[in-house]
Amino acid sequence: MRKLNIAVFFGGCSSEYSVSLESSSAVIQHLDAQKYQTVLVGITKAGDWYYYTGDVSKIKADTWCNETDCVPAALSPNRSERCLLLLAQDGVKKIPIDVAFPVLHGKNGEDGTVQGAAALAGIPIAGCGILSSSLCMDKDRAHKLAQAAGVKVPDAVVFTKNHPNHLRDAREFADKVGYPLFVKPVKAGSSYGVTKVEKQENLENAMVLAFQYDDQVIVEQAIDGFEVGCAVLGNDTLTVGEVDEIELSECEGGFFDYTEKYTLKTSAIHVPARISEKKAEEIKKTAKIVYQALGCTGFARVDSFLTTQGEIVFNEVNTIPGFTEHSRYPGMMKAAGYSFAEILDEIIRLAVNA
Repeated sequence: MRKLNIAVFFGGCSSEYSVSLESSSAVIQHLDAQKYQTVLVGITKAGDWYYYTGDVSKIKADTWCNETDCVPAALSPNRSERCLLLLAQDGVKKIPIDVAFPVLHGKNGEDGTVQGAAALAGIPIAGCGILSSSLCMDKDRAHKLAQAAGVKVPDAVVFTKNHPNHLRDAREFADKVGYPLFVKPVKAGSSYGVTKVEKQENLENAMVLAFQYDDQVIVEQAIDGFEVGCAVLGNDTLTVGEVDEIELSECEGGFFDYTEKYTLKTSAIHVPARISEKKAEEIKKTAKIVYQALGCTGFARVDSFLTTQGEIVFNEVNTIPGFTEHSRYPGMMKAAGYSFAEILDEIIRLAVNA
């Protein structure tokens, strides 16, 4: 059998560009070279696309974008071609693509945009499609759909920059639900622009920060409990990895912020979570409900809170979660008996057979 050409997209015009370089490097290194031919497509912070032929180490080091290793590129919109166009100086060349595998985090990659380009080109997508990617990126709409499916969500209110008296209304909401609470960009990841607000005088600065990352901000009730995650794999038939648990210690921001997510300086992740088997099964069932309610396919990580009273409260879905060897998604699947390479094989199989 011929090798499948897997277009791995990395980088991205996003505040989470550097996170993508880490994840994509791991994915590329774990794709089975006996089965797949990787076609590497780097996207710069400015949003320029390049076909990359250099060493994977340069991706992780962020030295990949150079004249020696890069050729300007674009996906052909012609469905009959299913190819990457290399816009070389000596003319246009074409590389056939069997599967598009975006390993991009945040806007312009995890939000359905790149998925849309692949869908237009008729190329199967590894992971969630356009609609589910877009919905999961939008914390407000994701919560509303999960709630409609019978899953508990935090109380929250959304503001736009041009909302009259948004600070006054945010303060009224805060007085109703009580402090602490969270202020977040509606559409952002890796905890960029997120603040845990302990008292009223810090609310305004938190909203100003969040508006730097999105034109909508969500002010959300803080849940008294800890975060648990589920790695979900599948289209119709779903496999769920072991539930993990985030143990917070002395995080500077008082929550699992960007620094803690990628360094675990004072936090710990426990796989399996230190909860009863019955509660773990309930969390997995809830994750499946959310995954299907939001139309997810391929793979995603569903994050929830487990309250001190034992209630499960949905937090968010990451349609392209961190994908290094030490990231939560591979960790949960490993605890369930799946190697990194096996996870990638199944994600690609699901894309091809969708």
